[in-house]
Amino acid sequence: MSSFYTLVIGASSKIAQAAIQQFEAHPDCLGVFAVSRSLPPETATSKTHWLTGDYTEQAIDKVCKEIAPYAGKITKVLVCNGVLHDDSMMPERKLEDIRASQLEAMLHTNTIIPMLWLSKLLPLLKGEHATQIALFSARIGSISDNKTGGWYSYRASKAALNMLIQTSSIEYARRAKNVKLIAFHPGTTDTPLSKPFQRSVPEGKLFTPEFVASQLLFIMNNVEMNNKAAYLDWNNQPISW
Repeated sequence: MSSFYTLVIGASSKIAQAAIQQFEAHPDCLGVFAVSRSLPPETATSKTHWLTGDYTEQAIDKVCKEIAPYAGKITKVLVCNGVLHDDSMMPERKLEDIRASQLEAMLHTNTIIPMLWLSKLLPLLKGEHATQIALFSARIGSISDNKTGGWYSYRASKAALNMLIQTSSIEYARRAKNVKLIAFHPGTTDTPLSKPFQRSVPEGKLFTPEFVASQLLFIMNNVEMNNKAAYLDWNNQPISW
């Protein structure tokens, strides 16, 4: 592998932090640009440059201008933004739980923000080097795989993200042929996002952030560069859209 730079968006998440550590340890990684809403407690690392923003279009534009000098040199991009629950909302179990505010919040974080990044980053990722963009999706976003129902707003936000990834890959294939888009399902990982639901996870299926990050980086390094979007799980297995 030739030398590269990487961009990690939503860098405060546990999987993102694990990926950053692995990029920092990689001898061919020249630098990591980490984007989050606020700086972590400790930011003094040899390779990582932290950028902050609130994920508005203006903030995304600002980040893209800051990393513009590295256009064509960033060949690994992780878009880790996502929300499943917070203090005011939990996944809906029945139709009566549906609220407009929750649908809007899920779609904004899980769908709109990643799509804005796909839109703004295209000019920076053109180049001669094979480049992968992994966006955190979920198996639950598969329409054909939905056999249990529930979790309406989360399912819808990930299904919509998958459609936008698939559609974006068609245009990327024309305008940035070196780029591969990956909708990535990390599995159930030991993070705050999954914490309320871990009791029902089968033994051996609750993964550490470090394991998921290493699996993702392996996938990015070995994925077929064929100008088509891939929908893959943590074990590099395809998921039906």
